[in-house]
Amino acid sequence: MLWSKNNKKLRLGTRGSALALAQSSMIATELRQHHPDLDIEQVTIQTSGDKFKGDYLAEAGGKGLFAKEIEEALLKGTIDFAVHSLKDLPGILPDALTLACYPKREDARDCLISKKNLSLSELPGGSIIGTSSPRRAAQILSLRPDCKTAPIRGNVDTRLKKLQENHYDAIILAVAGLNRLKLDSGFRRNDVFHTMLDPEIFIPAVGQGILGIETRKNETALIEFLRETLEDPDTAIAARAERGFLAAVGGDCYSPIAAYATVVREQIKMFCWIGAPNGKTVVRLEKTGEISNPELLGGKLAEEALDKGGREILDAIARCAKT
Repeated sequence: MLWSKNNKKLRLGTRGSALALAQSSMIATELRQHHPDLDIEQVTIQTSGDKFKGDYLAEAGGKGLFAKEIEEALLKGTIDFAVHSLKDLPGILPDALTLACYPKREDARDCLISKKNLSLSELPGGSIIGTSSPRRAAQILSLRPDCKTAPIRGNVDTRLKKLQENHYDAIILAVAGLNRLKLDSGFRRNDVFHTMLDPEIFIPAVGQGILGIETRKNETALIEFLRETLEDPDTAIAARAERGFLAAVGGDCYSPIAAYATVVREQIKMFCWIGAPNGKTVVRLEKTGEISNPELLGGKLAEEALDKGGREILDAIARCAKT
Protein backbone atom coordinates (compact mmCIF):
# COMPACT_ATOMS: atom_id res chain seq x y z
CA MET A 1 0.00 0.00 0.00
CA LEU A 2 1.33 3.42 -0.96
CA TRP A 3 1.94 5.97 1.79
CA SER A 4 -0.45 8.91 2.12
CA LYS A 5 -0.49 11.99 4.34
CA ASN A 6 -3.25 10.36 6.38
CA ASN A 7 -0.74 7.73 7.44
CA LYS A 8 1.12 9.17 10.44
CA LYS A 9 3.79 6.46 10.59
CA LEU A 10 7.03 6.26 8.60
CA ARG A 11 9.78 3.67 8.74
CA LEU A 12 13.23 5.18 8.22
CA GLY A 13 16.07 2.87 7.13
CA THR A 14 19.61 3.63 8.26
CA ARG A 15 22.99 2.05 8.85
CA GLY A 16 23.96 1.45 12.45
CA SER A 17 27.18 3.49 12.60
CA ALA A 18 27.34 6.42 15.00
CA LEU A 19 27.39 8.87 12.11
CA ALA A 20 24.52 7.20 10.23
CA LEU A 21 22.38 7.15 13.38
CA ALA A 22 23.17 10.80 14.07
CA GLN A 23 22.20 11.73 10.52
CA SER A 24 18.95 9.73 10.52
CA SER A 25 18.02 11.14 13.94
CA MET A 26 18.61 14.64 12.60
CA ILE A 27 16.23 13.98 9.69
CA ALA A 28 13.62 12.37 11.97
CA THR A 29 13.80 15.37 14.32
CA GLU A 30 13.33 17.83 11.47
CA LEU A 31 10.32 15.91 10.17
CA ARG A 32 8.76 15.83 13.65
CA GLN A 33 9.35 19.56 14.11
CA HIS A 34 7.23 20.25 11.04
CA HIS A 35 4.77 17.40 11.71
CA PRO A 36 4.53 16.75 15.49
CA ASP A 37 1.96 13.97 15.07
CA LEU A 38 4.29 11.93 12.84
CA ASP A 39 5.49 8.59 14.24
CA ILE A 40 8.94 7.73 12.81
CA GLU A 41 10.44 4.33 13.43
CA GLN A 42 14.20 4.10 12.77
CA VAL A 43 15.11 0.70 11.34
CA THR A 44 18.81 -0.14 11.63
CA ILE A 45 20.22 -2.25 8.79
CA GLN A 46 23.72 -3.74 8.61
CA THR A 47 25.26 -3.35 5.16
CA SER A 48 28.03 -5.18 3.32
CA GLY A 49 30.31 -2.21 3.92
CA ASP A 50 29.72 -2.46 7.68
CA LYS A 51 30.65 -6.15 7.63
CA PHE A 52 33.86 -5.71 5.60
CA LYS A 53 36.99 -5.70 7.78
CA GLY A 54 39.70 -5.06 5.19
CA ASP A 55 41.61 -1.83 4.60
CA TYR A 56 40.23 -0.90 1.19
CA LEU A 57 36.49 -1.09 0.51
CA ALA A 58 37.15 -1.29 -3.24
CA GLU A 59 38.51 -4.78 -2.61
CA ALA A 60 35.02 -5.86 -1.51
CA GLY A 61 33.41 -4.84 -4.80
CA GLY A 62 33.12 -1.08 -4.51
CA LYS A 63 29.76 0.23 -5.67
CA GLY A 64 26.91 0.44 -3.20
CA LEU A 65 28.51 -1.41 -0.28
CA PHE A 66 26.84 0.89 2.25
CA ALA A 67 23.50 0.94 0.43
CA LYS A 68 22.73 -2.51 -1.02
CA GLU A 69 20.87 -4.02 1.94
CA ILE A 70 19.06 -0.76 2.68
CA GLU A 71 17.87 -0.55 -0.92
CA GLU A 72 16.74 -4.18 -0.74
CA ALA A 73 14.61 -3.25 2.30
CA LEU A 74 13.09 -0.38 0.33
CA LEU A 75 12.28 -2.66 -2.59
CA LYS A 76 10.69 -5.23 -0.25
CA GLY A 77 8.62 -2.51 1.45
CA THR A 78 10.00 -3.13 4.95
CA ILE A 79 11.03 0.54 5.17
CA ASP A 80 9.44 3.63 3.60
CA PHE A 81 12.51 5.79 3.05
CA ALA A 82 16.23 5.75 3.75
CA VAL A 83 18.80 8.31 4.81
CA HIS A 84 22.19 7.89 3.12
CA SER A 85 25.44 9.80 3.05
CA LEU A 86 25.12 10.71 -0.62
CA LYS A 87 28.77 9.93 -1.30
CA ASP A 88 28.04 6.27 -0.46
CA LEU A 89 25.59 5.89 -3.34
CA PRO A 90 26.65 4.77 -6.83
CA GLY A 91 25.79 7.00 -9.78
CA ILE A 92 22.98 4.71 -10.98
CA LEU A 93 20.21 3.61 -8.59
CA PRO A 94 17.96 0.54 -8.96
CA ASP A 95 15.18 1.26 -11.47
CA ALA A 96 12.38 1.26 -8.90
CA LEU A 97 14.13 3.69 -6.51
CA THR A 98 14.78 7.41 -6.58
CA LEU A 99 16.34 10.17 -4.51
CA ALA A 100 13.34 12.10 -3.22
CA CYS A 101 15.18 15.13 -1.87
CA TYR A 102 18.39 16.61 -0.51
CA PRO A 103 18.47 18.48 2.85
CA LYS A 104 20.86 21.41 3.26
CA ARG A 105 24.47 20.44 2.70
CA GLU A 106 26.93 20.33 5.59
CA ASP A 107 30.52 21.49 5.10
CA ALA A 108 31.79 19.58 2.04
CA ARG A 109 35.49 19.95 2.83
CA ASP A 110 38.05 17.43 3.98
CA CYS A 111 40.34 18.33 6.85
CA LEU A 112 43.84 17.23 7.71
CA ILE A 113 44.33 16.32 11.38
CA SER A 114 47.80 16.33 12.91
CA LYS A 115 49.41 16.50 16.35
CA LYS A 116 51.63 19.44 15.49
CA ASN A 117 48.99 21.70 13.91
CA LEU A 118 50.60 21.48 10.47
CA SER A 119 48.89 22.03 7.13
CA LEU A 120 49.33 19.63 4.22
CA SER A 121 52.01 21.87 2.72
CA GLU A 122 53.84 22.12 6.08
CA LEU A 123 54.16 18.39 6.78
CA PRO A 124 57.79 17.19 6.58
CA GLY A 125 58.78 15.06 3.61
CA GLY A 126 58.22 11.37 4.27
CA SER A 127 55.21 12.00 6.51
CA ILE A 128 52.66 9.19 6.61
CA ILE A 129 49.06 10.30 6.11
CA GLY A 130 46.27 7.90 7.04
CA THR A 131 43.40 7.42 4.61
CA SER A 132 41.66 4.44 3.00
CA SER A 133 40.05 6.63 0.33
CA PRO A 134 41.62 6.21 -3.14
CA ARG A 135 40.50 9.77 -3.96
CA ARG A 136 42.17 11.29 -0.92
CA ALA A 137 45.32 9.18 -1.31
CA ALA A 138 45.72 10.13 -4.98
CA GLN A 139 45.16 13.84 -4.27
CA ILE A 140 47.64 13.75 -1.39
CA LEU A 141 50.32 12.19 -3.60
CA SER A 142 49.52 14.63 -6.40
CA LEU A 143 50.00 17.63 -4.09
CA ARG A 144 52.72 16.12 -1.87
CA PRO A 145 54.58 13.38 -3.80
CA ASP A 146 57.23 13.36 -1.05
CA CYS A 147 54.68 12.08 1.50
CA LYS A 148 53.24 8.59 1.91
CA THR A 149 49.72 7.32 2.48
CA ALA A 150 48.64 4.33 4.54
CA PRO A 151 45.22 2.74 5.04
CA ILE A 152 43.18 3.54 8.14
CA ARG A 153 39.67 2.40 9.07
CA GLY A 154 37.48 2.57 12.14
CA ASN A 155 35.36 5.27 13.73
CA VAL A 156 36.72 8.75 14.38
CA ASP A 157 37.84 7.95 17.94
CA THR A 158 39.75 4.90 16.70
CA ARG A 159 41.49 6.94 14.02
CA LEU A 160 42.41 9.70 16.46
CA LYS A 161 43.86 7.09 18.83
CA LYS A 162 45.99 5.66 16.02
CA LEU A 163 47.24 9.17 15.23
CA GLN A 164 48.13 9.79 18.87
CA GLU A 165 49.94 6.45 19.05
CA ASN A 166 52.19 7.64 16.20
CA HIS A 167 50.95 5.18 13.60
CA TYR A 168 50.53 8.22 11.34
CA ASP A 169 51.80 11.77 11.12
CA ALA A 170 48.37 12.99 10.01
CA ILE A 171 44.98 11.67 8.95
CA ILE A 172 42.25 13.06 6.69
CA LEU A 173 38.55 13.07 7.55
CA ALA A 174 35.39 14.67 6.19
CA VAL A 175 34.38 17.82 8.05
CA ALA A 176 30.68 16.99 7.68
CA GLY A 177 30.98 13.83 9.76
CA LEU A 178 32.89 15.62 12.49
CA ASN A 179 30.29 18.38 12.63
CA ARG A 180 27.35 15.99 12.73
CA LEU A 181 28.98 13.97 15.50
CA LYS A 182 29.84 17.24 17.32
CA LEU A 183 33.48 16.18 17.69
CA ASP A 184 35.23 19.47 16.92
CA SER A 185 35.99 20.19 20.59
CA GLY A 186 37.60 16.76 20.91
CA PHE A 187 40.57 17.92 18.88
CA ARG A 188 41.72 20.35 21.55
CA ARG A 189 41.10 17.84 24.35
CA ASN A 190 43.24 15.26 22.60
CA ASP A 191 46.01 17.69 21.65
CA VAL A 192 45.42 17.26 17.93
CA PHE A 193 44.58 19.99 15.44
CA HIS A 194 42.75 20.19 12.15
CA THR A 195 43.30 22.37 9.10
CA MET A 196 40.68 22.71 6.39
CA LEU A 197 41.52 21.73 2.81
CA ASP A 198 40.34 24.10 0.08
CA PRO A 199 37.55 22.24 -1.81
CA GLU A 200 38.58 23.87 -5.08
CA ILE A 201 42.07 22.37 -4.74
CA PHE A 202 41.54 19.22 -2.66
CA ILE A 203 38.24 18.39 -4.33
CA PRO A 204 35.68 16.46 -2.23
CA ALA A 205 33.95 13.22 -3.12
CA VAL A 206 30.74 13.45 -5.13
CA GLY A 207 27.98 14.33 -2.68
CA GLN A 208 30.27 14.82 0.31
CA GLY A 209 28.38 16.58 3.10
CA ILE A 210 24.98 15.86 1.47
CA LEU A 211 22.32 13.47 2.71
CA GLY A 212 20.32 11.62 0.08
CA ILE A 213 16.74 10.67 1.02
CA GLU A 214 15.84 7.57 -1.02
CA THR A 215 12.36 6.17 -1.65
CA ARG A 216 10.49 4.00 -4.11
CA LYS A 217 9.65 5.83 -7.35
CA ASN A 218 5.94 5.07 -7.12
CA GLU A 219 5.60 6.76 -3.70
CA THR A 220 4.60 10.09 -5.21
CA ALA A 221 2.80 11.39 -2.09
CA LEU A 222 5.75 10.50 0.13
CA ILE A 223 8.24 12.08 -2.27
CA GLU A 224 6.23 15.31 -2.32
CA PHE A 225 5.90 15.26 1.48
CA LEU A 226 9.64 14.74 2.05
CA ARG A 227 10.61 17.31 -0.56
CA GLU A 228 8.31 19.97 0.88
CA THR A 229 9.72 19.41 4.37
CA LEU A 230 13.42 18.73 3.80
CA GLU A 231 14.60 19.94 0.38
CA ASP A 232 17.24 22.67 0.10
CA PRO A 233 17.15 23.99 -3.51
CA ASP A 234 20.85 24.91 -3.84
CA THR A 235 21.92 21.59 -2.33
CA ALA A 236 19.64 19.73 -4.74
CA ILE A 237 21.19 21.52 -7.72
CA ALA A 238 24.73 20.76 -6.54
CA ALA A 239 23.86 17.12 -5.82
CA ARG A 240 22.29 16.62 -9.23
CA ALA A 241 25.30 18.16 -11.00
CA GLU A 242 27.78 16.04 -9.05
CA ARG A 243 25.78 12.85 -9.54
CA GLY A 244 25.48 13.66 -13.23
CA PHE A 245 29.27 13.67 -13.32
CA LEU A 246 29.45 10.40 -11.37
CA ALA A 247 26.96 8.62 -13.62
CA ALA A 248 28.78 9.74 -16.78
CA VAL A 249 32.19 8.71 -15.45
CA GLY A 250 30.86 5.39 -14.17
CA GLY A 251 32.79 5.45 -10.92
CA ASP A 252 31.92 5.37 -7.24
CA CYS A 253 33.25 6.75 -3.96
CA TYR A 254 36.05 4.14 -4.04
CA SER A 255 37.44 5.49 -7.33
CA PRO A 256 40.05 8.28 -7.45
CA ILE A 257 37.51 10.77 -8.79
CA ALA A 258 36.06 13.93 -7.29
CA ALA A 259 33.48 16.57 -8.15
CA TYR A 260 32.25 19.62 -6.29
CA ALA A 261 29.49 22.02 -7.36
CA THR A 262 28.15 25.21 -5.82
CA VAL A 263 25.44 27.66 -6.84
CA VAL A 264 26.89 31.14 -7.40
CA ARG A 265 24.69 34.00 -8.64
CA GLU A 266 22.13 31.72 -10.34
CA GLN A 267 24.82 29.62 -12.00
CA ILE A 268 26.58 26.37 -11.13
CA LYS A 269 30.31 26.50 -10.59
CA MET A 270 31.77 23.01 -10.74
CA PHE A 271 35.19 21.40 -10.30
CA CYS A 272 36.21 17.84 -11.08
CA TRP A 273 39.29 15.68 -10.65
CA ILE A 274 40.40 12.24 -11.88
CA GLY A 275 43.79 10.92 -10.81
CA ALA A 276 46.06 7.91 -11.00
CA PRO A 277 46.53 6.18 -7.62
CA ASN A 278 50.15 7.39 -7.42
CA GLY A 279 49.08 10.99 -8.08
CA LYS A 280 51.46 11.39 -11.02
CA THR A 281 48.81 11.73 -13.71
CA VAL A 282 45.74 13.84 -12.99
CA VAL A 283 42.97 15.63 -14.83
CA ARG A 284 41.47 18.68 -13.13
CA LEU A 285 38.82 20.84 -14.79
CA GLU A 286 36.26 23.47 -13.86
CA LYS A 287 33.13 24.59 -15.65
CA THR A 288 30.23 26.97 -15.16
CA GLY A 289 26.69 26.28 -16.34
CA GLU A 290 23.02 27.11 -15.94
CA ILE A 291 21.10 25.88 -12.90
CA SER A 292 18.25 24.71 -15.15
CA ASN A 293 19.96 21.42 -16.04
CA PRO A 294 22.54 20.36 -13.42
CA GLU A 295 22.87 16.79 -14.74
CA LEU A 296 23.77 18.11 -18.19
CA LEU A 297 26.60 20.22 -16.76
CA GLY A 298 27.92 17.30 -14.73
CA GLY A 299 27.76 15.00 -17.74
CA LYS A 300 29.55 17.48 -20.01
CA LEU A 301 32.29 18.01 -17.45
CA ALA A 302 32.72 14.24 -17.16
CA GLU A 303 33.01 13.87 -20.93
CA GLU A 304 35.67 16.58 -21.07
CA ALA A 305 37.60 15.03 -18.18
CA LEU A 306 37.47 11.57 -19.75
CA ASP A 307 38.57 12.91 -23.15
CA LYS A 308 41.50 14.81 -21.60
CA GLY A 309 43.07 11.71 -20.06
CA GLY A 310 40.59 10.56 -17.45
CA ARG A 311 39.47 7.56 -19.49
CA GLU A 312 43.05 6.29 -19.78
CA ILE A 313 43.55 6.70 -16.02
CA LEU A 314 40.38 4.79 -15.12
CA ASP A 315 41.03 2.09 -17.74
CA ALA A 316 44.52 1.53 -16.34
CA ILE A 317 43.08 1.21 -12.81
CA ALA A 318 40.49 -1.30 -14.05
CA ARG A 319 43.20 -3.38 -15.76
CA CYS A 320 45.28 -3.45 -12.58
CA ALA A 321 42.25 -4.55 -10.55
CA LYS A 322 41.81 -7.60 -12.80
CA THR A 323 45.41 -8.80 -12.43
